[in-house]
Amino acid sequence: MLRSAPAAREAAGNKPVLEEQIPVHEEFTSICGAATQVLKCGPWQNLFEDAGVPRLLFLVIPGNPGLPGYYWTFIQALYRGLNRKYPVWVVSQAGHCKVPHGMEMMEDTDVKELDDVFGLSGQTEHKLNFLRKNVPRDMKLVLIGHSIGCYIALEMMKQAPELEVLRCVMLFPTIEHMAQSPQGKIMTPFLCQLRYIVYMPIYLLTLLPEMIKSTLVRFFLRGLKFQDEHLITASLALANMNCIANVMYLASQEMRIVVERDRRTIRQHLKKLTFYYGATDPWCPVRYYEEMKAEFPEGDIRLCEKGIRHAFVLGASKEVAAMITEWVQDDLARL
Repeated sequence: MLRSAPAAREAAGNKPVLEEQIPVHEEFTSICGAATQVLKCGPWQNLFEDAGVPRLLFLVIPGNPGLPGYYWTFIQALYRGLNRKYPVWVVSQAGHCKVPHGMEMMEDTDVKELDDVFGLSGQTEHKLNFLRKNVPRDMKLVLIGHSIGCYIALEMMKQAPELEVLRCVMLFPTIEHMAQSPQGKIMTPFLCQLRYIVYMPIYLLTLLPEMIKSTLVRFFLRGLKFQDEHLITASLALANMNCIANVMYLASQEMRIVVERDRRTIRQHLKKLTFYYGATDPWCPVRYYEEMKAEFPEGDIRLCEKGIRHAFVLGASKEVAAMITEWVQDDLARL
């Protein structure tokens, strides 16, 4: 199913200019037994047989909640910034989506189900199986991780050294001491000890009529610089008890498992890694950035100077996409 974002208007002197429309292909499939949503910009129908497709894929691994709809504007902007030359995809976290009524989900019968696909290790295997099923082995990759997606990206590179990773961009990386971060200290009791207690009030909220849920979502997102309807749609899709349970379960594992940064994997792939830390990120305090810079002084480790929040998709998608486009130019020149 193809959807196009509304054309935006930009000032160019006194004449309004229509921003180029970028079509986005949306599909739902089952990977490792879990419902999975994929959004694709650019060539997408068959990477195995289409000889005209450049042998480079930009793959976004989302944070938590891992709904691709939050990244709709981001992948459009990135695809546009890459001159529509390379495909840009985002794949959901396993179980972080609801298949819309009336839309068919493609069944994946070639990959066995995992015992804990919704957990942190299962999410890594979920992404690797997605690549094995949908992307040729000789396809080069630019991985773009966001938040816990950075941890998953590192694990993918560690567990599957055969991946042809050209660059791995880490946006607001939660790769260490999550429970000890300012936000982690607040959320850990709710996620690890009280998770089942908070299910009931959340469940009651999911029963509200769609109109009321839409009004509430718009109220909570009212302060955003840009009113992006895709954020509304993604937030409404999240208002589903199965999705919320999977989101909270993954978050509880993050608090318990993400402790020490994987120094060995970082060192092994350092030349391919770009880290981008927030200056006021409650999940990754500046101290984590400073310690990374001290331990890996030769690494490409950056601190945000633009005031972009951890959840950059809530208002800064185009700005972050423009930065990534600039960062990967040297890599693209070497292709």
